[in-house]
Amino acid sequence: MTDSKQQRILARVNFPKDIRQLTLTELQELAEEIRELMIETVSRKGGHLASSLGTVELTLALHYVFDTPRDRLVWDVGHQAYAHKIITGRKERFATLRQKGGISGFPKREESPYDVFDVGHSGTSISAAAGMAEARCLKGEDFRIIAVIGDGSMSAGMAFEGLNWAGDRKKNLIIILNDNEMCISPNVGALSSYLNRIMTGQTVTRIKSEVKTFLKSVPGIGEQMLKFSRQVEESLKTFFVPGAIFEELGYTYVGPLEGHRLDYLIKTLENVRQLTGPVLVHVVTQKGKGYKYAEDDPSRFHGIPPFDIDTGEPVAAGSAPPAPSYTSVFGRTIVSLAREDKRVVAITAAMAEGTGLDRFAAEFPGRFYDVGMAEQHGVTFAAGLATQGLVPVVAIYSTFMQRAYDQIIHDVCLQKLPVVLAMDRGGFVGADGPTHHGLFDFAFLRTVPNIIVMAPKDENELQHMLKAAVTCGRPVALRYPRGKGVGATLDAEPRALPIGKGEVLRDSPDALLAVVAIGACVYPALAAADLLQAEGVSIRVINARFVKPLDAALICATAAKFRRVITVEENTLMGGFGSAVLELLAERGLDGVAVRRLGIPDEFAQHATQKELRRLYGIDAEGIAAAVREMLADEKPQATQNPPG
Repeated sequence: MTDSKQQRILARVNFPKDIRQLTLTELQELAEEIRELMIETVSRKGGHLASSLGTVELTLALHYVFDTPRDRLVWDVGHQAYAHKIITGRKERFATLRQKGGISGFPKREESPYDVFDVGHSGTSISAAAGMAEARCLKGEDFRIIAVIGDGSMSAGMAFEGLNWAGDRKKNLIIILNDNEMCISPNVGALSSYLNRIMTGQTVTRIKSEVKTFLKSVPGIGEQMLKFSRQVEESLKTFFVPGAIFEELGYTYVGPLEGHRLDYLIKTLENVRQLTGPVLVHVVTQKGKGYKYAEDDPSRFHGIPPFDIDTGEPVAAGSAPPAPSYTSVFGRTIVSLAREDKRVVAITAAMAEGTGLDRFAAEFPGRFYDVGMAEQHGVTFAAGLATQGLVPVVAIYSTFMQRAYDQIIHDVCLQKLPVVLAMDRGGFVGADGPTHHGLFDFAFLRTVPNIIVMAPKDENELQHMLKAAVTCGRPVALRYPRGKGVGATLDAEPRALPIGKGEVLRDSPDALLAVVAIGACVYPALAAADLLQAEGVSIRVINARFVKPLDAALICATAAKFRRVITVEENTLMGGFGSAVLELLAERGLDGVAVRRLGIPDEFAQHATQKELRRLYGIDAEGIAAAVREMLADEKPQATQNPPG
């Protein structure tokens, strides 16, 4: 973006009050300047680009018409809120987006009074807005509440619950349905089909064709009449809009509106502002609007690493061939296992590409299920499949698996059904921050009876664990990290690992202490052993593999021998892997064993790179080595946990 162009409009805009002074022409130019700033910033930092590009005009219209922050604007998920951040006092800090110490990639209450609700998971906006509406009435206040939700998020069960409640309560509430015909993966489900068939069904297409044929046949003026085809098409929409379902739920339905026409949006929203009761405004936008590569491939530009603006291609990280990602290894392995066993089926919640199941979907379309943004349904659906002798593998990010906790307990584990929960993005995810870190799964899963919980040390062990998961005949949670593997050599064929058995990876006759690590912390523990060995200090390093069941024999024998044990996990310390080890030692009566737990203390980890976060919380090689030195130097060690970073 050129400085002169920025100085023309964007330099004059810091808060919504500034845009309310602009003409329509200036607002349109501001929209393009905002898009350029977003593209430039995300190309360098990475982020959620396509969704935010699609909502620039909608964002400007909302802040232009409504008196924010007095009027509450509630975003759903937050992927589409970059323009909102730029015009609400964060323009100068936008370059710090998703960086350590910088602004969040999602709306965050502590960041701005214009962010009225923290978001990151889909389907929450309507319920939150309904709560605000009730509070407004109880307090006798008078302001408008607007929830912005995407059509993909409308497939979340919680969105339906909120719609049902708010429609019945009849409070003043405005819901903006941002319909871009795509969430992350293509939308699925009856409601999505209902919304997207407005002008594509055979009946509408036939009527459009017949009307145009008729106009052409009018003597003398037919060709001129065709110039009005757009107006005719807009008029036809009024007969086929999907408003009936919302009207039946108690909403005044408005739309569908062209989401990139500021004049339409502003005038309509000004009228809507005067309405009473619940209102739903249906806005049709284009994901990736204004950047060709994002328009052509919105799925890839939903969340993208740094890229070259001119080509749209990711910026190369280096010349060495990268190790495969855990996601890709999972994707290849589940396909291989499905070829061997026709009982294996795969389920995702609107994240086929993100979870690596796109390959499975291509080879086994009849055994692949995308349930939309509906994790609860996905897990219970898997349970139903399992009752009929199938082996469902449910691939959902760890942070989103939290949404299906009751279903895991009640519908899977209580019945001992062989459902495999493949949890990608376990541990730190990096720039997406606290709403997306998968730091609680060890703790919330290990307390549930009948489930096996395991985490691989590398991508090769992942394929062996997946084999064990689909063949053991029990509920299994398999957790693995985001990003590239460590570069381990992949065995030609996956083999099932023995359930509940760890392994000793490093040992020495003169070892002074044992480090018991799990998952992504195993290789840092080995690197710490190397650092300490250079100082003349030997330690034993154990790859636990399993949070549940623990390898009780190995861990207890190790504790009895060394009397000093450090556990390492990329998970919350409260109730996590280290807690499981402490409980085991207490149950076995191993008194006098000093245990130090390394992991995440009782706080929400913020956004930063995975490397920065592991250093901050002392679970990288240097942090583990430092903990060993401290423990060996302590003549009277006590069971402790690492302090907050």
